Amino acid sequence: MTQVILGENEGIESALRRFKREVSQAGIFPDMRKHRHFETPLQKRKRKAVAMHKQRKRRFRS
Repeated sequence: MTQVILGENEGIESALRRFKREVSQAGIFPDMRKHRHFETPLQKRKRKAVAMHKQRKRRFRS
């Protein structure tokens, strides 16, 4: 879990920016999107197949 402790003279805007940066580095948003709603087995297979296709395309592009 990401936690940000405010400094003595730190504003809320800078603390919020730090929090957003830490959340994005921790990879919480993709995980949250993945668990947002129920995914049928067919949808899951399709999503994984598209991801594998993109990965292979990226790997052999050179």
